[in-house]
Amino acid sequence: MKLEVRNLALSVAGKRLVSDLSFIARAGRVLAITGPSGCGKSSILDFLCGTLPGSFQGSGTIMLNDRDITSRPSHERGIGLQLQDHLLFPHLSVSENLAFGIPSFYSRSERKQKIEKALSECQLPNFGRNNPLTLSGGQRARISLMRTLLSEPKVLLLDEPFSKLDPELRQQFREFVFNRVSELSIPVIMVTHDQADIPEASETIKL
Repeated sequence: MKLEVRNLALSVAGKRLVSDLSFIARAGRVLAITGPSGCGKSSILDFLCGTLPGSFQGSGTIMLNDRDITSRPSHERGIGLQLQDHLLFPHLSVSENLAFGIPSFYSRSERKQKIEKALSECQLPNFGRNNPLTLSGGQRARISLMRTLLSEPKVLLLDEPFSKLDPELRQQFREFVFNRVSELSIPVIMVTHDQADIPEASETIKL
């Protein structure tokens, strides 16, 4: 699995943010994008997801496993996005939040098995009925990421996923994320300000 971007350009209000950017994100590897605030890092992820705000102008080609997905609607691209806020639905239980990410073609028993496995991998096996508001920051982060992964994305985008966690939780969650990425063998593109977030031997794009 690989995601290739060719000749990406982004601008807003007549200001060019990104010009002629090309890169390849490969299975099981993390491609990091760094740079100062306002340089277009998160907007690159929006372009890849198909959610670029109307105030922005974007051009370029997105190839997923050599198939052009540039014009596909967001829900058909197979791209998962994990944001820094780790938002969960407060009116749903932890299990129901996880179920929200599972594709609808799975049977009820299959969905239950996937939820139980996800809770176990998050080290929260007995938290399924809990309200997400009762979870700690690190627990919310793990459940939020697992919900994204249960949607079975072909590519995972991470937008400052560790920035709101304290140092100890940050390190634990980094290991949790990158272990899952390695197991699933999907390409990952991560926006970050912190060099410590970037795994060794990862390719880095500096804007």
